[in-house]
Amino acid sequence: MTNIGQAALNGKDITDKEALSLVKAPLYELLFWANAVRTKFKKDKIDTCAIINAKSGKCSEDCKFCAQSSHYSTVTQSYSLVEEERILETGHYAGKVKAKRFGIVTSGRKLLDEEIDKICRAIKRLNRVSTVLPCASLGKLTIDYAERLKEAGLNRYHHNLETSEKFFPNICTTHSYAERISTIKIAKDAGFEVCSGGIFGLGETWEDRVQLAMALRELGVTSIPLNFLNPIQGTPLGENKLLSPLEALRIIAIFRLIHPKQEIRIGGGREMVLRDIQSWIYYAGASGIMIGNYLTTPGRAPEENLQIIKDLELTVDE
Repeated sequence: MTNIGQAALNGKDITDKEALSLVKAPLYELLFWANAVRTKFKKDKIDTCAIINAKSGKCSEDCKFCAQSSHYSTVTQSYSLVEEERILETGHYAGKVKAKRFGIVTSGRKLLDEEIDKICRAIKRLNRVSTVLPCASLGKLTIDYAERLKEAGLNRYHHNLETSEKFFPNICTTHSYAERISTIKIAKDAGFEVCSGGIFGLGETWEDRVQLAMALRELGVTSIPLNFLNPIQGTPLGENKLLSPLEALRIIAIFRLIHPKQEIRIGGGREMVLRDIQSWIYYAGASGIMIGNYLTTPGRAPEENLQIIKDLELTVDE
């Protein structure tokens, strides 16, 4: 454990075999090293983001964890792409509650040409009136779409791998893992920072989790969002058990040691899974957090998340 922790502290890559050995490591020793690595490379800064669900439901894809898929019967609200003013208002509010980044998120495999135009206009307007950094999660990218978003002033593109390549067909059959990797590469080639991570509690193994982390390292992503399954009734995973709080912390810590310098951001499901020990995410190595609501489930009020950061004598990276 010490040799692995020291290697990460020195910014060196650990192997997948070493990462898997951490699954059995004493948890508090693992947290010690993860926190030490976070502190060295991220100091006391916590990167915050907020999102808008700008287009909801009726998704053609069959991701088994997702309430927005048209393949399943859920109570999730469906609506077409919201107006520019709604995006601007929400982005302005995100900046006011100290979100450094604001993500425009849409359902569906890929947006229509006119939808990309609308989002580009909203990004341009937002950049004129706010300091919040615009991000987007719009599904499959083409080179043309990427170039237009870049010209509009988009800062970062989000596209999760979700799980390992091996386990992915158990979760989604309507598109391939290779397609997801292609979108990430197109985003990087266009000059975007890339935010890509996964969701845990799907039935994956620890080997799947480590392989996901290694794939993200190979792709050179900037930010890694870690989400925990909040089972939604009506989806195929609606009866899955929640991860235990300590298993979630172990996932965060192992990702931190595999990615010493990247942003490890904690997103959906943390309220349900971590419950009263949400603040421990930072001592497990997290350096970023989503504040406010998620796509289809409510989150903690931004003020509560900011208070936790303050109470731990950490600072919001503005």
